Amino acid sequence: MTDSTEYTPPAVWTWKQGHGGRFANINRPTAGATHEKELPTGRHPLQLYSLATPNGVKVTVMLEELLALGHAGAEYDAWLIPINEGAQFGSGFVAVNPNSKIPALLDRSGPRPIRVFESGAILLYLAEKFGGAFLPTDVATRAECLSWLFWQMGSAPFLGGGFGHFYAYAPIKIEYAIDRYAMEVKRQLDVLDRRLAESPWLAGDEYTIADIAVWPWYGALVKGVLYEAGEFLQVHEYEHVVRWADRIAERPAAQRGRMVNRTWGEPSSQLHERHDASDFDTKTQDKLASAD
Repeated sequence: MTDSTEYTPPAVWTWKQGHGGRFANINRPTAGATHEKELPTGRHPLQLYSLATPNGVKVTVMLEELLALGHAGAEYDAWLIPINEGAQFGSGFVAVNPNSKIPALLDRSGPRPIRVFESGAILLYLAEKFGGAFLPTDVATRAECLSWLFWQMGSAPFLGGGFGHFYAYAPIKIEYAIDRYAMEVKRQLDVLDRRLAESPWLAGDEYTIADIAVWPWYGALVKGVLYEAGEFLQVHEYEHVVRWADRIAERPAAQRGRMVNRTWGEPSSQLHERHDASDFDTKTQDKLASAD
């Protein structure tokens, strides 16, 4: 084992500030705001406060897909929430999402603003708001879609907070933890691969919010992007997931969606904030740099 020090839990757990590696400065055992800061608002009814992590990408892809379908009411302002700086603990953000996680959506199209938090809830809310877009109407297919949507919500913590944390971010490499979560992630990939071997999309013959939810996590994983763990997990073995991931990546709306609130990678892939459709043509980081 690479972790040679045996640990015996104390009778009562106490928080040791500074433990936790890369995210130690923002993790804490309590909820609520740490500072006063109002959220900005733009001109569109839909206000998104997010970052282009997999959970954030779900929502921006959904919004771009809705716009591609012609739903003008899906126009949105996407504000950057730099979670490494603790922006999610500002009073304004906490008022929209008491769980202090991105993404958070504020719908100002009605007489009273409606807050929606948790990425899966946002996808379902937007699908229903826009006439059932990307949400099947057939009872059986809808059930399949929602089953895969909630599968993703329940499974991703094993991939992110489990495998991703211990493989990529933990201050020490713990063989037991990495081995345990790698096994679970490969099992999850096998679940997806078996489903996609029998169906082009997760819910059946239609592209749905289930695919939009799963793709930013598991699509990025099998393309070797997420945690750069492709070789370690031998992701090429899941050929049906790879095929499905490539198919979604070809969609223009998906390409735009994963750029929004992105602050890393190639400058041409980064659109820090999105307030108009034209921002993709004028405000990616490469274009801003060339204009200086």
